[in-house]
Formats: sequence, C-alpha cells, structure tokens
Amino acid sequence: MPDQAVRTIIRVLYVDDDAALVRLVQKSLGRRGFEVTHAANAEDALSYIADGTIDVIALDHYLTSGTGLDFLGRLSGLDNCPAVVYVTGTSEMNVAVAALKAGAVDFVPKTVGDDFLVLLGSALKQAVEKSRLRALKEAAEREVHIARDRAEALLSEVNHRVANSLTLVASLVSLQANAVSDEGAKAALEETKARIFAISLVHKRLYSSGDVRFVELNEYLSSLLEHLELAMRDEGHGLSVKYDLEPIKLRTDASINLGVIVTEWVTNAFKYAYPNRSGEIRVGLKLLADKHAQLTVEDDGIGRGDGSTTKGSGLGTRIVRAMAVSMDAQIHYLDGTPGTTARLVFPVEAA
Repeated sequence: MPDQAVRTIIRVLYVDDDAALVRLVQKSLGRRGFEVTHAANAEDALSYIADGTIDVIALDHYLTSGTGLDFLGRLSGLDNCPAVVYVTGTSEMNVAVAALKAGAVDFVPKTVGDDFLVLLGSALKQAVEKSRLRALKEAAEREVHIARDRAEALLSEVNHRVANSLTLVASLVSLQANAVSDEGAKAALEETKARIFAISLVHKRLYSSGDVRFVELNEYLSSLLEHLELAMRDEGHGLSVKYDLEPIKLRTDASINLGVIVTEWVTNAFKYAYPNRSGEIRVGLKLLADKHAQLTVEDDGIGRGDGSTTKGSGLGTRIVRAMAVSMDAQIHYLDGTPGTTARLVFPVEAA
C-alpha cells in the first residue's frame, strides 16, 4: 500500500449571518484541510462550542443580533474556548483593534477577491497552531509543578526522618552519658549530644519550610540558643544568653556548620568564661555591606589569657576551624577587658 500523508482536519466554526459567504468559505477551505461549520447567530455558536469539537472560530463583526464584539464578551467567560479570528470590513480597523483587545487572536479584512479566503485560511491555521502550542506549554508547566511539589514533599519527608533519627541518636548519647562514671567521658558525650542537636534542628526547620535550600538564621539560631541555655542551666550554670539576630538566609549546608560553631562557642563560654557560673553571653548576627555576614559570641568573663593553654580537649577548636574552612569563613578572637569576643565573618549568597 502506498504511503499516505496523515492529514489533520481543522474544525472551524464560522459565525456569520451571510449564508452565501459561508458556503463559499466552506468550499474553498474544505479543499485545504478545513471542516467549516456554520452558525448564523450567537446561540447556535455557543451550542457548537459546548460540544468541544471546534478548533477555531471565525467571527464576523455584523450578526443578526448584536455584533461580534458582543459575542466576544460572552466567550470570555467560557473555559477552554477556541481561538477567535475576527472578520471585519477593510475600513473598520478600529473595530479590529477592539476585537483584539476583547480576546481575538487575529483579524482578517473582508474583501471580494480570493485574497480574503487565502488570508482567512492562513489566519485560522496559525490560530490553531498557537492554541496547540499554548496548550502544550501549559501541560508542560503543570507537569513541572507536579514534579516540583512531589520533590518538595519528598525532601520534607527526608528531612523529617533525618531530624527524628538525629534526635534518637542524641537520646542514645544522653543515655550513654548517664551510664558512665568518668566525668571527662560524660562531658565529652554531652558535648557530642549538643552538636547532634544543632544539626537536627536544621532538619527540623527544613521539613516545615517552603524552601529547603536556605535556612532563616535568626529563627534557627534563636531556637538553638534557647535550647543551649536550658541545657546548661540543667547542669547548674546560672548564665543567661542574650541575642540580637538579623533576618539572614543561608544555604542549608553552611547553616549546619554555623550551628555547630555557635554550639561550640556558647558551650565554651558557659564552661570556661565564668568560674562562678554566673554571667551573660551575648550572640549577635548582622549582615555586612560586602555580601558577608558576621556572627559574634562575647562574654565578660576571665578571657583567653595568652592563649598558650588550651582549655578542654581541643576537639571543639578543631571542629570550629573545620566548619569555618568549609564555609570559606574567617575566625577572629578578640580579648576584652574583661571577656572575650569570638567573631566569624562568612559569605552570604543571595537567597
């Protein structure tokens, strides 16, 4: 059997009270792959449109009742209405402009020659093609939105599970700390539990957030600091934590690093700044002018001295340095009279 090209029929609804002209259009366009249905008035036209079988509408300006502009107004309230090509007299350009504003996708000046039929066929074909492309675009956008929503739901579930798992790990570490008698081991386990909590808190905020790429630092750090203060008070420390945190968004991975650094610095201040276990720790976060932000943790305690003697095991200091390197951040320690200020300057990407 010889190959035959598949021919797609374009179904046209011609709305016009001139039956003779419509028959001429049907005959001419029928030879070019169009199937033209005639509606003499608006009510018949709406009935054909409701069937859902029309690809495009050719609408004449003058109808038996009202004008094509009136009919365009009625079409504007319909869902999935076919594209409209408006047909006007050659001297009625103002009408054509009004039709385009009212929702028509194109217009064709009505003439007595064959040019009218050629232009009409071309305009109808282009209108159908535009409608199909628009439908494909809208379908693709819907698929993208569905895929995005599915991915966000999955990420939220993952963060939820990670947060729960880390909370469980922290509880196990706490149980282990209670089971050991060596004070050094107990303190090390408590520090580990605090680091785990700092990481888990990021994931807790992520699964309730609309954007898993960034973390609101002011909300995250305030929750973290409140937890640290309560935890240290349970250990007999009478210090208070004050904070002034500007609303800054930071990438998720960098936020985890920052949370660990804050945990180390605040915990060290609780343990070493005030031997009498009473005083104040201040935490600040502010945005700088050069796409950087600054974190400060300061106290009015005994200070670092000459820095020659490392307090504790030194593991916390190594952790802070590693976190800072991964953030491309700079660390500065300033000795006050009295007290110490630990400062971290880190880059902030536009969220």
